[in-house]
Amino acid sequence: MFEITVDTDQPAAEFYADLTSAAAALVDGEPDAIANMANVAALIWQYMPGLNWAGFYRVLEDELVLGPFQGKTACIRIAMGAGVCGTAAASGTVQRIADVHAFPGHIACDADSRSELVVPVFKNGAIIAVLDLDSPLPDHFGPADEAGMVNLIGAIASNLG
Repeated sequence: MFEITVDTDQPAAEFYADLTSAAAALVDGEPDAIANMANVAALIWQYMPGLNWAGFYRVLEDELVLGPFQGKTACIRIAMGAGVCGTAAASGTVQRIADVHAFPGHIACDADSRSELVVPVFKNGAIIAVLDLDSPLPDHFGPADEAGMVNLIGAIASNLG
């Protein structure tokens, strides 16, 4: 059993440092990638305000397949290059989208989502998954959120695949 507390009222840099430490503690010593993704998705969902979905899509063959998540039911398979998640996976770059409805080819798994942050997960130089965060609030994710999530994923990527 883990006893984790992350203060959501602290400045962004400290919040993300604490969230990253908590994520690292959750995955430390656990070899199962699915279990680790599940705990990390739950951690982010619990502590990051303003989300309506938090989870992973795993790269399997030439597409993204739904992994562990928190939120409403979701699209199961996403083609590489399709939508925000597929774009992040195909390009290997973070996608921080202020208005998903203005994103060409956006896949609306949840019509309530308004903004999205997708962070590619790399292991040994290959993309193995993406972390997908959705918010019902427009322009919810800023540069501090992007930097914080990139650092978090970088710290635990070796435990996710």
